[in-house]
Amino acid sequence: MKSYLRYLPHTEEDIQEMLKAIGLGSIEDLFKNIPQDHRLSKPLDLPGPLSEPDLLAHMEGLQGSLGSSFLGGGAYHHFIPAVIQHLTSRSEFYTAYTPYQPEISQGTLQAIFEYQTLMCQLTGMEVSNASMYDGATSLAEAILMAHRITGRKKVLLSQTIHPEYRKVVETYIDPEEQEIVLIPYLKTDGRTDESALIQSLDHQVSAIVVQNPNFFGVVEDLQPFSEKIHQVGGMFIVGFSEAIAYGILRPPGAFGADIVAGEGQSFGIPLSFGGPYLGIFTTREKFIRNMPGRLVGETVDLEGKRGFVLTLATREQHIRREKATSNICTNEGLCALMATIYLSLLGKKGLKELALMNLSKAEYAKKIISRMNGCNITFSAPTFNEFVLEIDGDPGKILERLKTEGILGGLALSKFYPEMKQHLLITVTEMNTRQEIERWADVLAKSIG
Repeated sequence: MKSYLRYLPHTEEDIQEMLKAIGLGSIEDLFKNIPQDHRLSKPLDLPGPLSEPDLLAHMEGLQGSLGSSFLGGGAYHHFIPAVIQHLTSRSEFYTAYTPYQPEISQGTLQAIFEYQTLMCQLTGMEVSNASMYDGATSLAEAILMAHRITGRKKVLLSQTIHPEYRKVVETYIDPEEQEIVLIPYLKTDGRTDESALIQSLDHQVSAIVVQNPNFFGVVEDLQPFSEKIHQVGGMFIVGFSEAIAYGILRPPGAFGADIVAGEGQSFGIPLSFGGPYLGIFTTREKFIRNMPGRLVGETVDLEGKRGFVLTLATREQHIRREKATSNICTNEGLCALMATIYLSLLGKKGLKELALMNLSKAEYAKKIISRMNGCNITFSAPTFNEFVLEIDGDPGKILERLKTEGILGGLALSKFYPEMKQHLLITVTEMNTRQEIERWADVLAKSIG
């Protein structure tokens, strides 16, 4: 059973204003009708305060033993502040639909406008749409958009992109109109093979598509790809599944990306048995009329007051179907609101601190597991909060052994990469304590032995 904390939004100023309204000078005055000898005369003998995540872990521990998770691969276990559930559970957000009528939808429209601003800051791009289904469909829409703009047929798709994202792309693409060319990864560092990409690059390529960090958690070097594709007049698309990484990584826009499309689940959206997720889509302003989905803009009314409106909504609901930039995208309004509140709470500094925490914990896990027999870190390139581990033995049996100890020990990669028969994708976030990491490594080593 999941525990939740109540969020109390009242500031000291709010409290004083309420007390003043009812004619009282302090909180103590609320209890003056209780006889003094029946009131507590000293503080309760309680331990010191805990942080919100530590308190939640303590409360959940009272319900029974807590397990540990080292699963990732596009779905990440991050801490979600109580204020997000508190605000998004309000009826005006929870039951809201599309804000077609601006005169009664200013709150919803402003929230989406703020979301768009945050996404542009995160990715280093100029415009953002009002969100999409998830990272996979967002990336697929980016490829369709590049095809509309360039009129070219071939797409160079890195094999290090999330395998399920690639499946969605293959489903979207009309094989008579577009051709997907998979670019392999280097077995040494886990990055996209630049030389193989150059061999496939010509003036028929509409886009190069790379994920950063990629599915292996490896940080790609984006600059060479950007330069090569722009030399032949194509577009550079960058995808992502772990948005927290951009707390410390340079944004794709700084490398000349034309479209950035990825998953925002890490921003305050719970893991709810497969959804809902949040598709992020940003691009350059010159491509705005080819961007799928809708856009919220800022304007002024007849009295000169600031307001917000739905604009450039080139969907089949608004224009003729054959003219629509997308027929299956939507506005994940509630999920976008969660991400907006999450990023507003953390701020630029907080997001950086969180990203560094994820990085350092994953590096600690790599350090201790690399000392053990039967375990090898597969790739040499820098990683964020995920890494590939090669183990001696059957990954399926080893993961089952870990599960009996209350540990979800990692993701077996043979399902997605047949050549990786003895490899696990390990994910470590801020939610994994040092004790959990050490216990995972200890049980894993014993399982191999």
